[in-house]
Amino acid sequence: MRLHTLLLPLLPLVLLGSASHAADIAVVGLFPGKAVLVIDGGSPKTFAVGSTVTPGVKLLAATESTATVTVNDKKQTIAIGQHINRAVPTGPVSVVLQANGQGHFMAQGQINGGTIQMLVDTGATMIALSEADAQRLGINYKAGQPGRVNTANGSVPVYRVRLDTVKVGSIELNQVDAVVQQAGLPFALLGMSFLNRMEMRRDGEKMTLTKRF
Repeated sequence: MRLHTLLLPLLPLVLLGSASHAADIAVVGLFPGKAVLVIDGGSPKTFAVGSTVTPGVKLLAATESTATVTVNDKKQTIAIGQHINRAVPTGPVSVVLQANGQGHFMAQGQINGGTIQMLVDTGATMIALSEADAQRLGINYKAGQPGRVNTANGSVPVYRVRLDTVKVGSIELNQVDAVVQQAGLPFALLGMSFLNRMEMRRDGEKMTLTKRF
């Protein structure tokens, strides 16, 4: 088996809760049946599927790309380079995003259960996906409502769809409007159909999204 380790810096994603005894868990290596985890910034440790990582956290599965754990009996899937907090939040759930070198905020999330990286874009009315991403995620976009949108490259055809689930960190929304764009979209956009249900707060190179409803 070939070990998959974190070779390039990824944008950190931290789930915040108000509990006082939280433990930060980071995935730094993955291979079938095992995961290499860092607990509270300590030394990396290898855990086999089925083992207890820390009180309240158990490793359920590990593949070449994700680890699945139960956190206080709630299942979560974590990509390599991602961080989670084991505490069940007693207040609003938040996600902290770090700006990249170009000053953009990227969110590692899931749409209809499939992983995708999205650019936070307050200028986008809805979540926007490329045709390739929609196909990869199994979205039957051609059954959606056809239309057109104006972009920097002119007017382009789109299909309006409704996504079953959109998840960023522990924030999950259901039935979120989106458009699938057939051309001119190099990456997915996390638009206002998701963001208008968040409280957004920027502090320098960090942006905090807190679910409002």
